[in-house]
Amino acid sequence: MADRPVPLSDKKLMDVKLGELSSWAGTRDFTPNGIISAVRRGHDRFFNKYINVKKGGIGGIAMLLTGYVILSYVWEYDHIKHDRWRKYH
Repeated sequence: MADRPVPLSDKKLMDVKLGELSSWAGTRDFTPNGIISAVRRGHDRFFNKYINVKKGGIGGIAMLLTGYVILSYVWEYDHIKHDRWRKYH
């Protein structure tokens, strides 16, 4: 049997075709509560996939630490760049 079509508002981003992207984005909830709930859902998915597993490894923790290192480097890049130019002057 053929699967029944899924409404556009219920599709995940990875299931949306490029032509449907603008109409899919129009169905999203961009209110503060909607954004907070989307961030909460993303955190829950990440936590359940990488942290809260029965046979977990170091992958989830390593990903968080790598993200922290990259983010802190981006925040301090201007300072690091100026120090680099001042080093030999």
